[in-house]
Amino acid sequence: MTAGNPVSLVALWLVLLAFAVSADPEVIDEAQLEADGVRIGEIVLLKHDVFDTSDPREDKAPYRLANKLHMDTRDDVITRQILLKPGDLYSRRLVDESERILRGRRYLYDASIVPVNLRDGRVDLLVTTRDVWTLKPSLSVSRKGGENKSNTGLEERNLLGRGQELSLSRTDDVDRESNIFLFRDPHIRGSRMSATVRLEDNSDGHSYRVSASRPFYSFDTTWSAGFSLLDDERITTLYSLGDEAAEYQHDRSLYQLSWGWSAGLVEDSVRRYWVGLVHDDNEFSAVPDGTLAVVVPEDRKLIFPFVAFEWLQDDYVTTRNKDQIGRTEDFYMGARLTGSLGVVADALGSDRDALIYSATLGRGFGSIESRALLATIWASGRQESGTSANALVGLNMRYYWQLSDRRMVFATVEASRGHRLDIDNVMELGGDTGLRGYPLRYQTGESRALLTLEQRFFWDWYPWRLFRVGGAMFADVGRVWGTNYTGEPDQGTLKDVGIGLRFAPTRSGHRKMVHLDIAFPLDGDGSIDDVQILLESRSGF
Repeated sequence: MTAGNPVSLVALWLVLLAFAVSADPEVIDEAQLEADGVRIGEIVLLKHDVFDTSDPREDKAPYRLANKLHMDTRDDVITRQILLKPGDLYSRRLVDESERILRGRRYLYDASIVPVNLRDGRVDLLVTTRDVWTLKPSLSVSRKGGENKSNTGLEERNLLGRGQELSLSRTDDVDRESNIFLFRDPHIRGSRMSATVRLEDNSDGHSYRVSASRPFYSFDTTWSAGFSLLDDERITTLYSLGDEAAEYQHDRSLYQLSWGWSAGLVEDSVRRYWVGLVHDDNEFSAVPDGTLAVVVPEDRKLIFPFVAFEWLQDDYVTTRNKDQIGRTEDFYMGARLTGSLGVVADALGSDRDALIYSATLGRGFGSIESRALLATIWASGRQESGTSANALVGLNMRYYWQLSDRRMVFATVEASRGHRLDIDNVMELGGDTGLRGYPLRYQTGESRALLTLEQRFFWDWYPWRLFRVGGAMFADVGRVWGTNYTGEPDQGTLKDVGIGLRFAPTRSGHRKMVHLDIAFPLDGDGSIDDVQILLESRSGF
C-alpha cells in the first residue's frame, strides 16, 4: 500500500470510520439530527465479504478461496433499497426500515445503518452489510412423518451480484418427482418491480407460475400493482393414519390482477386498499388407472372482483436468539387488521353466485426481551346458496419467555374450526404439520388444534465458523376432528415428547435452519413406530 494510491486511501478511511462508529456509537445524537433538520450527505457502503479474514479464526485457505470466488453484491443493488437519498432529511424511522429491507434479502446475512461524519448541516450514512455464499450445489435428504425427501440441483441467489435468483433442481418426495426451474428478479432493471418464473415438470403433471408485482415495500409507499398466472396439474392423495387412502386428479388455472393505493404513514399507522380480479378454475376427476379409492371434489369455477383493506402500525423491535441463533431478528409487535371481500357471479362466467371473504387481526403484547405474546385470529370462507361453505375460523398464539441470553421457553397454540370444507382443503395433522411423533398426515378432518411447548437452547458453539448450533426439548399435543373422507377412526388427542438439535447456517444464502429431532409418540394406533426421526429444513427454530 502506498500513500499515493487513492483506492488504498479510501479503504483506510472506511476502516477508520467503521472503527470510530463501533468504538463510540453515541457520538451523534440521532434525535437531535431530526430536530435540527439535518440532511443526508453521502451514503457510504462498507461491504464485508463472506468470511472476515482479519479474524485469525477465519483467515484460512478455504475461507480466503471462498471470498475470492464469491462475487460481491453490487453497490447499486444495496443503495436502491435504502429509503433515504442524499439531500433527504435524516429520519431514524426510515433508517430502521431500510435496515429491515436489507436484512430481508437472502444474499445478505446482516445489515446496519448509522449516521457518521456530521458537518455543515449534513450527515453521512454508513451502511454495513455482510454477503453470504449464494452459489450452492444441492444434494440433500430430509425425513419427516416417516417419509423421505431428496433434492439435487444447483442454485444461485445473487446472480452476478445483482440480487437475482436462478436454480435448477430435482426433488423426490412422497407425492411426486419434480424437475424445477426458477428465476426471480426482485429489482427489474433497477426498479421496485419484481418478477418470478417457476416451471415444474412433475411425475403426475406440471406446474407453471409467472408473477410480477410492485409491492408496498415501505410504510410510505403510495401504490402497488401485481399479477400472477398459475397452471397446475397434479394428483392429490388423501391419507388415513399415515397411509394412502384415496386420490383424485386436480387441474387448476388461477389468474390474479390487483392494484393498491395508500396515503403512506400517517402518525404511527398505515392504511392500504386494493381492488382486483381473480379467475380460479378448479377441475377434479378420478385418477386414470388409479390404484386407490376414488374421492372426487366438486368442480369450482370462481371469477370475481374483490376489494381488500389493511391497517397496520409502525411497531418493530430488533432482537436475537428467539427464532434464529445469533442473528438479528425483526419482530412485528404492532396491531394489524386485514380484510377482503369478493363477489362471485354467474354473469361473469362463474359456476355459482357467492361472496368470498377473509379477515385477520393480529397484535403483539409484552416485551420480546422478557415475555411476549404474538396473537392472530382469522376467518375465511364463502357464502353461497344461503349458507357457509369452506368456512374456517382460527387463532395462532406464540409465547416467548426469555430465561437468559442462552435459554428460552417457547409455546404456540394453533386452532382452526372448519364448516363444509372443500375436500381439497381438509385439515391434516402429523409429522409434517407439527405433531412430530407421528407419521405424515396421520389425522384428517375439518377442525384441528395443536399445542407445542419447547425449551430452546442457544449455545455458543460455532463449528468451522459455518453454522451455529442450538438444541430443544419439546412436547406436542394435538387432535383433528370433524368430517373426514377416508373413514379413518378417531384417535382422540395425541401427544409426543422429544429432543432435537438445530443447525443455523451463517455463510449460506440458504436461510432455513436444519432440524434433527427424535420424537416419541405417547398415543396412536399400534402400527406407528415407537421412535420417529425427523431431519428437515424450516424457516426458524
